[in-house]
Amino acid sequence: MDDLAAKKCIPCNAKDLQPMTEETAHSLISKVEGWKLLNEGAVLKLNQSWKVKSFTKGLELFQLVAEVAEAEGHHPDLHLVGWNNVTIEIWTHAVGGLTENDFILAAKINGLPLHGLLRRKDILRH
Repeated sequence: MDDLAAKKCIPCNAKDLQPMTEETAHSLISKVEGWKLLNEGAVLKLNQSWKVKSFTKGLELFQLVAEVAEAEGHHPDLHLVGWNNVTIEIWTHAVGGLTENDFILAAKINGLPLHGLLRRKDILRH
């Protein structure tokens, strides 16, 4: 579990795929810098927000994320609110909570070249 970005997501229809406990999620969150744990109606999710330079930069960010998500077969919820507020939520819909797949995808998103898309204040935060 050390290098999450080097791992590959397993198919969500795997018979033994179960949501992880909140305790396990808390132990892993430090491995995906910038991501926060959300508990929405007893469903654990990973969440991160950015401010992008423009509306079109937000769409570019989504395209980069989409390429990683497609390659992993694991798809986050993408939100572009206003003209420059991007939020990504990751959780395994098939099990109604978090799995290692979610942390793998978050780690891979962290490895994307986003600096040219983000507002200066947000670059300093990451």
